[in-house]
Amino acid sequence: MVMLGIELTGVSPFQVIYLHGLVRAADNTKMSKTKGNVVDPLDTVAEYGADSLRYSLVTGVTPGQDIPLNMDKIAANKAFANKLWNCCKFVTENALSGIDDDEKASLGVTGPLDKDELSSLALPERYIISKCHELVESVTSDIEKYQLGAAGSKIYEFLWDQYADWYIEISKTRLYEGFGGGGDDAKTARRVLVYILDTSMRLLHPYMPYVTEQLWHHLPRAPKADDMAAHSLMLADWPQMDDSTPLARDEDAVATFECFQALTRSIRNARAEYNVEQGKKISATVVASGHLKEAIETEVKSLVMLAKLDPDQTVVVEAGSDEAKAAAAGDSVQLVVQDGVEAYLPLSGLVDAEKEKQRLEKQSSKLTKEIEKLAGRLKSKGFVDKAPPAVVDKARAELAELEDQASKVESSLAALK
Repeated sequence: MVMLGIELTGVSPFQVIYLHGLVRAADNTKMSKTKGNVVDPLDTVAEYGADSLRYSLVTGVTPGQDIPLNMDKIAANKAFANKLWNCCKFVTENALSGIDDDEKASLGVTGPLDKDELSSLALPERYIISKCHELVESVTSDIEKYQLGAAGSKIYEFLWDQYADWYIEISKTRLYEGFGGGGDDAKTARRVLVYILDTSMRLLHPYMPYVTEQLWHHLPRAPKADDMAAHSLMLADWPQMDDSTPLARDEDAVATFECFQALTRSIRNARAEYNVEQGKKISATVVASGHLKEAIETEVKSLVMLAKLDPDQTVVVEAGSDEAKAAAAGDSVQLVVQDGVEAYLPLSGLVDAEKEKQRLEKQSSKLTKEIEKLAGRLKSKGFVDKAPPAVVDKARAELAELEDQASKVESSLAALK
């Protein structure tokens, strides 16, 4: 290709050649027609899509190693492409629904969001933009160093874990009047939703060109007269064109919001541990101080939605106050989120005491029978003397585990009495 390009045009068709490992079968064996383990790329594209296959191959690249072509991974990346589609659908069909053409045009991304605008936003918006700008710098650096797999994985994690799972959910408290949203909050949420999705599409385009190009054309665009506007994502500017000017970030907002995330996860984990019905709303008292208390108070409606709390029974109080002492003294589950932030969930809201007692008694009875049966086997000389040592050790370990479970059940029963 190089020699033919020079012969026909006088210049080399490319300056850099990236050598990657061999693409192998899922079990890491070399593909062979004789073995019958050859993967036909056309069949794979027909089933999973070209972008899913392309993304799997590029992100599977590790310098010095071959690439096992795993169909499960390609299927997961097809789900990722579908996730992108749903994110774009939420933005275009929900967030942007009902706004006029002028406002929609004003949302078109014409360049990086600056420090002044970032500082004027609420905590979740400052967090997601800061993380997005961090992603841009990290991905740009990785691609320049030809660490293509690492860069692609970072985009995946950001879009799925941060944008879709956190910010899109929180944006609903800004967009919908039922959550107390609307007005300027809704405008800000639209601006940030579009900005993050547009920027992410530009980063992901080299990896998934077909899906991102299609989705990008559904997003608001700057007026055509604007020099920054492009008619194709393939021709659009990279999010960070000027290496000398770092993108705006707010590290304090990132740290504060990570505390908010930890609080939300703690409450979710408690709900799961106590088998709280999915649709049931529970009460909570959050104890914090300083800027963390202020941040949680400001975003309490987001906490209520994400952790499925009762808005009328959720309060944020100052550490050391009478309210905090009362919450600690009550019959509650204490969640220590981090130094200075705790939450108290009343047990009465987490479990139906009578129903939980019946469940635990049934479980205790079952464990007692299993313990008696296993203890009887271990007391039998015929079993201990004749069974292989490994089998005996395994039985003893199972007995210890059952006794530990029974002890925990008894403790839970005692707490309910």
